[in-house]
Amino acid sequence: MKKGISIWSFAEESLEKCFALAKDAGFDGVELALDKTGLVSLESTKEDLEKVKAMAKAAGIELYSVASLLYWEKNYIDNDALARKEAIEITKKHLEVASILGCESILVVPGAVSADIRYDEAYDRCYEALCELAPVAEKFGVELCIENVWNKFLLSPLEMRDLIDKVASKYVGAYFDVGNILLTGFPDQWINILGTRIKKVHFKDYKTGVGSLDGFVDILGGDVDYIAVMKAFAEVGYDGWATAEMLPPYKLFPETILYNTSNAMDKIFSVK
Repeated sequence: MKKGISIWSFAEESLEKCFALAKDAGFDGVELALDKTGLVSLESTKEDLEKVKAMAKAAGIELYSVASLLYWEKNYIDNDALARKEAIEITKKHLEVASILGCESILVVPGAVSADIRYDEAYDRCYEALCELAPVAEKFGVELCIENVWNKFLLSPLEMRDLIDKVASKYVGAYFDVGNILLTGFPDQWINILGTRIKKVHFKDYKTGVGSLDGFVDILGGDVDYIAVMKAFAEVGYDGWATAEMLPPYKLFPETILYNTSNAMDKIFSVK
């Protein structure tokens, strides 16, 4: 497996410095994020993105995936049809940006079920959006990966598996987050059920006894059974990118989180 780190794990704002830090800490690549403005954003030109790509190459860092927080504002399952349309347009730009950067995948959060958004309607809207976007993802040659997050949606691996199969595109799959699943399930079970539908992976750790966002801790400091996780990955044949998503960085000596995380991932990768 290749060792990656999320851009959200850095306190440093300069991408060039982030890439240098990632390389020094022993990471193979960095997962970038699509923002509203900035070098990697909805406003980015091809020239902007080529500069980012060149910076990464100069540092010896691979760019392989682009995440985004924009889907918490505009998403596929919103009751507002205009918001759903805007989310689809964001994804089209997201796919284009990833393609120019030479990335394999994008990370998408489809939205959240709430008191005002019914689960069955959310499922149907998500399916419709993915069917519309699958040909766009194929055109750009970039995988659209749905992440499991705390959104009261796609709560079962069977449900996520069946949704992906229903879309029936090799460019639509799962972005499996090992730490996020611990509150409601067992990561090794999800891995075995999703199998080859898993396109990308997030590593982090969580203490289930906390039961809130405060339960996220350093990798190997929580309750994720990484021995079982690595066994499951081996069983389904996943050997792609594992991205540590550590946020926020430490307040003091924030770069330390990169080195601690890199060392922890090396230990996990050594599991046979």
